[in-house]
Amino acid sequence: MPRRTPLALLAVLLVAGPPVWAAPAPAAKPAVTARAQTKPSATTPVASVEGITEYRLPNGLRVLLFPDPTKPTVTVNVTYLVGSKHEGYGETGMAHLLEHLMFKGTPTTPNVPQALTERGARPNGTTWLDRTNYYETLPASDDNLKWALTFEADRMVHSFIAQKDLDSEMTVVRNEFESGENDPRGILFKRTMSAAYLWHNYGKATIGAKADLEHVPIDRLQSFYRRYYRPDNAVLVVAGSFQPAKALALVQSTFGKLQRPATPVPLTYTQEPTQDGEREVTLRRVGDNQLITSLYHVPEGAHPDFAAIDVLTEVLGDSPSGRLYKALVETKKAARVSAFNFQLRDPGVVGFSTEARQDQPLAPAREALLQTVEEAAKKPFTDEEVNRAKTSLSKQTELLLNNSERAAILLSEWAAVGDWRLLFLHRDRVDAVTPADVTRVAATYLKGSNRTMGTFVPTAKPDRSELPPPVDVAKSVESYQGRALVAQGEAFDPSPANIEARVQRGELPGGIKYAVLPKKTRGEMVNLSLNLRWGTEETVRGKQPAAVYAGRMLMRGTTKHTRQQLMDALDKLKARVGVDGGAMGASVSIECPRASLPEVLKLMAEVLREPSFDAQEFAVLKQERLAALESQRSEPQTQGSIAFWRTLSAHYPKGHPYYVPTLEERLSDVKDVSLEQARDFYRQFYGASNGELAVVGDFDAKEVVALAGTLFNGWKSPGPYARVPKTYQPVGPKVVALETPDKANAYFLAGQTLKLRADDADWPGVMMGNFVLGGGFLNSRLATRVRQKDGLSYGVGSSVDSGDLDAVGSFLTYAIYAPQNAQKLEVAMREEVTRAVDKGITQEELNKARSGLLEYRQTSRAQDGNLANQLASYLYFGRTLAFDAALEAKLLKLTPEDVRKALANHVDWSKATQVRAGDFAGAAKQAAAPVNAPASP
Repeated sequence: MPRRTPLALLAVLLVAGPPVWAAPAPAAKPAVTARAQTKPSATTPVASVEGITEYRLPNGLRVLLFPDPTKPTVTVNVTYLVGSKHEGYGETGMAHLLEHLMFKGTPTTPNVPQALTERGARPNGTTWLDRTNYYETLPASDDNLKWALTFEADRMVHSFIAQKDLDSEMTVVRNEFESGENDPRGILFKRTMSAAYLWHNYGKATIGAKADLEHVPIDRLQSFYRRYYRPDNAVLVVAGSFQPAKALALVQSTFGKLQRPATPVPLTYTQEPTQDGEREVTLRRVGDNQLITSLYHVPEGAHPDFAAIDVLTEVLGDSPSGRLYKALVETKKAARVSAFNFQLRDPGVVGFSTEARQDQPLAPAREALLQTVEEAAKKPFTDEEVNRAKTSLSKQTELLLNNSERAAILLSEWAAVGDWRLLFLHRDRVDAVTPADVTRVAATYLKGSNRTMGTFVPTAKPDRSELPPPVDVAKSVESYQGRALVAQGEAFDPSPANIEARVQRGELPGGIKYAVLPKKTRGEMVNLSLNLRWGTEETVRGKQPAAVYAGRMLMRGTTKHTRQQLMDALDKLKARVGVDGGAMGASVSIECPRASLPEVLKLMAEVLREPSFDAQEFAVLKQERLAALESQRSEPQTQGSIAFWRTLSAHYPKGHPYYVPTLEERLSDVKDVSLEQARDFYRQFYGASNGELAVVGDFDAKEVVALAGTLFNGWKSPGPYARVPKTYQPVGPKVVALETPDKANAYFLAGQTLKLRADDADWPGVMMGNFVLGGGFLNSRLATRVRQKDGLSYGVGSSVDSGDLDAVGSFLTYAIYAPQNAQKLEVAMREEVTRAVDKGITQEELNKARSGLLEYRQTSRAQDGNLANQLASYLYFGRTLAFDAALEAKLLKLTPEDVRKALANHVDWSKATQVRAGDFAGAAKQAAAPVNAPASP
C-alpha cells in the first residue's frame, strides 16, 4: 500500500508528512446529527464539470459520479481528508499505519483480502500528506457496485482496529520503512524536507518514525480513526460503467445511513513561517552516486501562481530541453537532473535534483544547479520554452481524463488540495501562463534565502519570499463550468469469443502479420503494438551490447528530427510511445487519439528506418546508463535478482542471446561499446521482413493497414531470421548469500526452472496452484502466513511462467524482509510451498481462486494496451483467442487433486535455488548489542 500518490506527476522518491489546516469544505452546521437536520435533496447536483457530477448527502459526504460506459469495470474510491499532517506528537506514521489496519476487516467482512479477491478486484489504499484513500476496481455489475459501496460504508465506521492486528501489521509497516531506508535518494529527500519545514508536519515523512511505529498505543489509533473517518470528512468517487441514478440510490442506501458526528472535524492551524536563510543537510550512508536536492517554498496548490510554478518546473527540469539538463548533463557535470513540485493544501515546495557519479567532482554540479535555478529569472523565459512545457502538461492532463479509472483515483489529490474542480481550473490556468508569469514566479520563490539544500550559511541581508494569503477555493471554483465532454465510446465485451468475432487478421505486403480490432473508445483513443524480428543465434552472438544501444538510440533523433523535435511532435499529437530494440528484434508501442495515429505511425516509421545515431546523444546515453547501473551496485534486490537468474541460466554461454551478464559485465559493456558498433548492428539486422502488428481502439482499419503497408514495404532485413529456442536445463539445489552493507531491507528469491509449455496438460493446474500460493491481493497462502500472520514482509508472493513455444518455464517465490528475520522468513516460505505441493489445496480455496483468476484475466483483456500486446504476441505464437477460451475452460474443470498433481509434477523445494541479499553481518552485530527497553508510558 503506497504511502503517497504524487499530484502533478511528481518525480519524488519518498514521502514527507503531517500538520496545517487540511480542513474540508464546510458541509453544514456540525453541532447536530444528520438525523436531526433538514435534509437537502441528495439527488440535486451540487456541481458538474466535464462529465463529473458532485452530489452532497445530508450527512456531509461529497459524492462524485463519473460514468464511462467504455470501461468494463467500475472504480469506487473513498478519500478521507486526513493524512500524515494531522498526526500529533508521537503519532508519526499513524495515518499510514491506520490505512493498513483498514484492510483487517469488520464484523460484516472479517477477511477483506479474501472478499476483494473473490470479486476480481484491483484494490489499494494510499496515504499522503493531506489525505488517505481506499479504492477498488471491479468488473462492472450492479452487484459488484452494491458490494463495494456497502463494504466501504461499513469500514468507514466499523473497522476492527484491533490490538492483535496492530501486533502483526506493525512489523509489516516497519519492514516497509526499512525498505525505504535502502534508498539514498529517498532518505536525502526526507532529511531535506525535515530541514525545510521547522513547524509544519509536511516536514515529517508519511511513513513515520520507527520508534513511533513500534510503540503507538492501539487506543490512539482507534481515537484517530473515530476522529477523522466520517462521512463529512470524506469524498466518494464512483467511476466506470454504471447507471448514475442506480449508483446514487445505492450511495444513499449505504453511506446515507451513516450519521454525521456531533463533534466537528478538527482543524489544523500551524503555519510555516517565512524561511529566513539557506539551510543545508549532509547525509552519509553507503551508496554509489552523489546526489543534490534543493527545495524552495511555494504557495498552496490552489493559488493561481501554481500554474506558472508547474510550467517553471517543467522548463527547468525537462530532459533534454530543460535548462538544468543543458547546464549539467550536456556539459557532463552530472549524469542526470530532475525537477518536481508538491501541490498541496498548504504551502508546498518546488525542488531540483542532480546526480553525479563518484568519479565526478560535485562542486561544479552544485554551482551549476544553483546558478541555473536561482538566476533563472535573469534570463527571461521564452515562448518556445513555455509553450513546450504547457504542451507536455496539457498532454498529461488529457491522457488522464481519457482514462476514468486513473482520473477517479487522482481526484483524491485534488480533493485534498481543496476541491476536485481545481483539476480543471488548474489546467485552464496552465493554458493561460505566459513567459512573464514564469519569470515572475522564478524571481519570487527561487531565492537563496528560500532554499534548503544542505548547509546553512548565515546571510547579513536576507531576501525573503513572503507567501501570499490563503486562497478562497470555493469562490475560485463557484462559477467554473469546464469544457465540452470527450467522446464516450462503447461498452466492450472482452471475452475471447467477442474479441475473435471482431478482430481482423492479415499480412502486410512486406511480410508483417497484423491483427486489428476497431472499437469506439473514450476520447477516441487507440493502442498499437509492433514487433520486428531478425537475426539467428550465430549471427547475433556476442553483439548484445551493440544491439541494445542501437535500440536505445532510435528515439534520440532521426535524419529529419532531433530528439527534442521528436518529443515536441509527440506531445503535440498527444501520443505516448515506447521504442526498444535488442539482439533479436525491436518493439514499438503507441497510445494516442484517433486523429493523431497516422502522423504518429509515420514518425515511428521514421524512427525505425532513419535513426541519426548522433554522437553527442550517444555519449549522453552512455553516461546515463553508467549512472543507472552504478547506482545499483549496493542494492539487495538488483544483486539478488542477477544472481538468481544467472544461476538458472548458467547453461547459456557468454555471447548467447539468453546469457545473463553480471552487473560488472554490464558496466564494462557500456564503457566498451562504440557508436560505430551500434550503427553497424543496425545496418546488418534492422528491417521489417518478419514481425507482428496489432491495433486496438478507435481507428479506421483499412486506412491503418494500408498506411502501415506503405511505411514498411520494401524495408527488408539484410540477414536471415531464425527463432532462438530456449533449452531446459535442470539446476541442482543451490544457496547464494550476498552481503549488501548498510541496507536495512533484504531480498529473498527461491525457485527453479520448469519443463513446462503453455499447452501442456499440467499448465492450468500449476497456474491455479501458484495463484493460491502467492497470487491475489494479500490473501494468498504466502501473504497470509508471511505478511498477515507472521508480519515478516511488506511484499511477498510467488510467480510461475510457462514457455509459449519451448517447454521452458520457471517458478519463483520472493519477499523483502529485515535481515535479522532471515531464518524465520525462509522457514515460512519453505513450509508453505512444501505444504501446497504435498497436501494440495481445498475445494473452497479452489473455488475462490478460480473466480478471482478468471476475473483478472478478463480485466486484463479489457485494457486496450494489454490486448494489443496480446494480439501481437499471438500472431507470433500462431494462436488466436480460442487458446484463452480453451485454457479458461480447463481452469473451470480443475479439481483440488488436479492442482496437487500438477504442482507435485513440477515444483520441488529440495531442488530450488535460494538467493538472499542483505546486510546480514550488520544484523548479527546489532543482535549481539545490548537492547535498551523503551521508557514506560
